Amino acid sequence: MAKDLKPHIGIFGRRNCGKSSLINRLTGQDIAIVSDTAGTTTDPVKKSIEIFGIGPCVLIDTAGIDDVGELGRQRVEKTLKVLDEIDCAVLVIAENRFGEPEEQLLSRMKVLAVPFLIVHNKADEEPLKPELQQEIERKFECKVLDFSVLKNDDIQPIVELLKTTIPESAYQKVSLLGGIIKPNEVVVLVCPVDSEAPEGRLILPQVMAIRDVLDNECICVVLKETHLEQYLRTMPRPALVVTDSQVFGMVSRIVPTEIPLTSFSIVMARLRGDFDNYMKGTPHLSQLKDGDKVLLLESCTHHSTCDDIGRVKLPRMILKFTGKDIRFEYVSGLSPIVGPEQYTMAIQCGGCMSTRKQLLNRTNLFVKAGIPISNYGMALAYMNGIFDRVMQPFVK
Repeated sequence: MAKDLKPHIGIFGRRNCGKSSLINRLTGQDIAIVSDTAGTTTDPVKKSIEIFGIGPCVLIDTAGIDDVGELGRQRVEKTLKVLDEIDCAVLVIAENRFGEPEEQLLSRMKVLAVPFLIVHNKADEEPLKPELQQEIERKFECKVLDFSVLKNDDIQPIVELLKTTIPESAYQKVSLLGGIIKPNEVVVLVCPVDSEAPEGRLILPQVMAIRDVLDNECICVVLKETHLEQYLRTMPRPALVVTDSQVFGMVSRIVPTEIPLTSFSIVMARLRGDFDNYMKGTPHLSQLKDGDKVLLLESCTHHSTCDDIGRVKLPRMILKFTGKDIRFEYVSGLSPIVGPEQYTMAIQCGGCMSTRKQLLNRTNLFVKAGIPISNYGMALAYMNGIFDRVMQPFVK
């Protein structure tokens, strides 16, 4: 679900405050287990659904923020990690209870720039006290809606509040190659098949690129790097060539300089990453010195092989390019980053298995600390001496 481009909405609150009931009302389906037993929801549960008036989105039901014990602490940690990937949050409170768990959660939302709204549930049993509503709205500058998931027939007030809270950027239809290619043009996608390629299928960015080329009403040609020269010699000239970054050197020598060239990793960075800061930070590769530490950021977890781009090929190329004694560290999946200031540079993968929110939260740690960041594809292009060329399609 993390790769889903639909708006992500997280539902938070204490145990047994009605989070799952709210999800069922929003969707009109019994997709979340409802029970009077506190702590029924133990792990974040994602569901891709459609909310009338909002459209397709991903709802995330989370464990109670007041969970206790060692297992409870771990559940709360998982709940807080959800904040890194959502576009909007709904905090559910009930029985006029608003204290440290809610304040800590909202403070974290503020730090991560997560828009939120608050629903006071079970209003049929105990209405929201006006003084509490005024205090919350004044302190956190948000709207608090008094509601009863069980008794209120009309869910529209919550839907309307959600529509004004979710950022417009979450609704924007995004495109890997939009604005770069025009209808009826030929686009060539170069897809190497090596030990890193999944058995019997293409990697996600390649699949996404195929669909995006078709959505842009263009002609899509998919081939291996070993057939590229033959294609260019015998078939119609493409308007763009997109290649796997690992074969940049070979492909750039085959493709004439007048044909625009870029990579899957770079177009993914345009879609989900901090593209401008990647561009600005990439040339710092030439300034690395002996003893510098470079952090490689992988968005997914996988078994490393001798062809692994992030753990083998990229570090090896950096050592050869700089001629320096560089130290490398790796963080995969959503593992926490401890002490970003200890690194001289960070290089992020394309992020096909992450949301844009997750990538920006991660790389912002380095941007705020003044540490250069780059992207796998941009770094490989720079070290192959074709950085300006592969960035040209994105220069307006």
